Amino acid sequence: MRALHVDFAAATPIWSQIEEGLRRLIASAALTPGSAVPSVRELARDLRVNPATVAKAYQRLAEAGVLAVKRGEGTFVAHEPPAMARAERGRVLKEGANRYAALAASLGATSEDAAGELSAAWKRLGNGGPPKKETR
Repeated sequence: MRALHVDFAAATPIWSQIEEGLRRLIASAALTPGSAVPSVRELARDLRVNPATVAKAYQRLAEAGVLAVKRGEGTFVAHEPPAMARAERGRVLKEGANRYAALAASLGATSEDAAGELSAAWKRLGNGGPPKKETR
């Protein structure tokens, strides 16, 4: 999977980089619902990481409903995005926003710079904005 990279010098754990990279590929439709993802061993070999590291990322994504494991067949992108209650989604978004704001502040960015980069990231995902679908 050439679109997925890890930064061995980054403070972020490698399993987390893999998890976020796969989420990004799915959100941008580079990986579509139902498509197979590489086996744990295959991705570990490609990224030159321990298979247990990839397995942890895959397990977390499967538990979150992003990936579906079919015994004897492999691991696939889930057909339906994971359903999440509004309160849980709000909690997860707040955590992510706090991490992003802390990163932007530590770089000396203004809130306008950070908001501009967030808007540009949405556009790079190809959807121009958050999905309109509401759950619970």
